[in-house]
Amino acid sequence: MSETRFKIRAVERKDFPAWLRLRKKLWDELSEEEHSDEMVEIYQNPETQLVLLAENSAGDIVGFLEASIRPFAEDCLTENVGYLEGWYVEPEYRGHGIGRALVQTAERWAKSMGCLEMASDSEIGNEVSIVVHAKLGYRETSRLVHWRKEL
Repeated sequence: MSETRFKIRAVERKDFPAWLRLRKKLWDELSEEEHSDEMVEIYQNPETQLVLLAENSAGDIVGFLEASIRPFAEDCLTENVGYLEGWYVEPEYRGHGIGRALVQTAERWAKSMGCLEMASDSEIGNEVSIVVHAKLGYRETSRLVHWRKEL
């Protein structure tokens, strides 16, 4: 892929098919119905939810980011924290600053909404995510393993 120009913009209703396609790649454990239900909920709450899309010069959606305003987040010191719920960039478009642009746009949104902190999470084994978060200036605050036992 030689073309690296792209624009970051907010999701529109017409973008739902492309958003769903990318969402399924990031969160493949969810059913299409679960994705659709979540997408509608997110889209209907712009005061606390943000969806950004990365669009290439041909008009193709090649990445997305979902962010929210949470009342609190683990290890944060303030209330109403901006939160990176997840982001994804198509593999052939990685390494061109798209993920960074998505995250920085979300950070500006959170700041405009009065947030003083931005938080996120990664699966413990997702080394790519951990490295990328660190490159974007995020500092690891803790690691947590959840446990479950049927009784």
